[in-house]
Amino acid sequence: MNSIKKILVSQKAPSNTAPYDALTEKYGVSFEFKPFFAIEPLTSLEFRAQRINIADYTAITFSSRHAIDAFFKLSEELRVKIPETMKYFCTTEAVAMYLQKHIVYRKRKIFYGQGTPESVVALIGPKHKGEKFLITSSDSTAKDTFVRCFSESGLDFTTAMFVKSVPQDLKDVDLKSYDMIVFYNEADVKSLYVNFPDFQQGDIKFVSYGKSIVRAMQEAGLEIEIQAPTPQAPSVALAIGQYLSK
Repeated sequence: MNSIKKILVSQKAPSNTAPYDALTEKYGVSFEFKPFFAIEPLTSLEFRAQRINIADYTAITFSSRHAIDAFFKLSEELRVKIPETMKYFCTTEAVAMYLQKHIVYRKRKIFYGQGTPESVVALIGPKHKGEKFLITSSDSTAKDTFVRCFSESGLDFTTAMFVKSVPQDLKDVDLKSYDMIVFYNEADVKSLYVNFPDFQQGDIKFVSYGKSIVRAMQEAGLEIEIQAPTPQAPSVALAIGQYLSK
């Protein structure tokens, strides 16, 4: 009954492929991993166009390592000296720890949440409410949740784009040879149509991972066969495994 044999995942191969290897062994499917886009820092010219002066802010939020690298790269290029009093609010501990690449961690005021904008706002609380926040963002709509949370909490903030998604060259990829394609980011959709302007879904089954990608796929007219994560399938591999078992 199962017609799925070849699956394309729009990311680089994970360090642990065991969940995918198990599906290959059990269902005879093969997986290929190929990033559809790359994250790159804005140029100083692109950043300047936003008319943001980094020195005007007393606190900054980070939700990715890419944003951290871009922030310090642009600060250096624009000759902005980041004061030691700057407060850093990160979405996760892993993101916060990455700051060590650029600053002396123990000498700075660094806070981290549990992976959501809501957890970052909870960290700010009444104690840090008087800060002037700069929310680092990309060209995705993921920043919208941050904006909503900060607005509802009455915080003084501005968002600034520091990184952008750049479609990768996929012209050598034969999409029609795949039975299923997994998308994680709206930039995957953008890259798909940049590379294949006349793309038709046909019999290809699409998997969406995450809430933000669903709207982008629907707006592009792509029919989604599997949506993840769910309580029963918190990972892509589990979601595909459940689908194949039917």
